[in-house]
Amino acid sequence: MKYSRLFILLFVILAAMGVKAQETTEHVIWPVLGKNDTIRVAATNDGGYMIPWIALQEVKIMGLRIWRSAADQAAFNRLRYNVLKVMPYALYAKRRYEKLERDLALVNDKKTQKKLVKECDNEIKKMFNTEIKELTITQGQILTKLIDREVGRTTYDIVKQTKGGFAAFSYQLVARVVGHNLKTTYSATEDKDIESIIVNSGYYQQ
Repeated sequence: MKYSRLFILLFVILAAMGVKAQETTEHVIWPVLGKNDTIRVAATNDGGYMIPWIALQEVKIMGLRIWRSAADQAAFNRLRYNVLKVMPYALYAKRRYEKLERDLALVNDKKTQKKLVKECDNEIKKMFNTEIKELTITQGQILTKLIDREVGRTTYDIVKQTKGGFAAFSYQLVARVVGHNLKTTYSATEDKDIESIIVNSGYYQQ
């Protein structure tokens, strides 16, 4: 008896679903396809009319910038050169730091965590000794801004989290001697020229 009731209930549900599906598709008007309409696209039911659509990539339209003087244009060109010079390092720092966070989240052993941090630190130092040390003071200042932009934390905060407060303080002292500040933050509003250069650089194009 119980099984028969269950069967009847299931039959009623399926029948109702079939009627509902029929109601939603019976009165739908589809567009007339041409012989060249061979690409499958999404469609939206708009009052009984199926409207085909396709998602497009975002297109950014930038106005032509007019410079007040040749000196202003030359300054912007120097800034653009410096930003594009250090941008790969900022992106590398972002990827490496994200990898470190993923690796640390998978282990609970303090010894293993210290090993992971040391490996990351050695990689950063290796890059510093071979490439970053050749950067100018201006390029170094821009790099600290871009690291904050990409990672969401200042260089000082990253060192403090991974190496401790004393190491961050020591690194900051050395940085200040050569004209850097590891606590430098990035603002898309205040650093609008840098933001404009990055947006148009092609680094984030899919």
